[in-house]
Amino acid sequence: MSDPLIRCADDIEYEPVDAADGLEKGVLIGEGNGGGNLALRRFTLAPGGSVPKHTNEIEHEQYVLSGRYTVGIEGEEHAVEAGDSLHIPAGAVHWYRNDGDEPGAFLCAVPAGDDEIKLQG
Repeated sequence: MSDPLIRCADDIEYEPVDAADGLEKGVLIGEGNGGGNLALRRFTLAPGGSVPKHTNEIEHEQYVLSGRYTVGIEGEEHAVEAGDSLHIPAGAVHWYRNDGDEPGAFLCAVPAGDDEIKLQG
């Protein structure tokens, strides 16, 4: 069983994601800071930024906080904006592109633990 946990926004460190262009990630709650069975992360995608086609070993769910950007999932493109929610199944090929002039931001919830990410083509 995990203990209650509160983290202040000022305590979250954001780092660039190596395989992507213009994507930063901050782990809001995760195993490394006392989280339970889930990890909650916040991503920002800069204007002109993109994430190449890839798969994850685990499923993840996302909630768009701000901006507008395109998400490709299994060959279909989806325009998303603040308030939209996504479910990306484990093993689904997906990618992101921000053609706008404002950053996009989203929350991403995943099961805690290791996740193997494989870049596609």
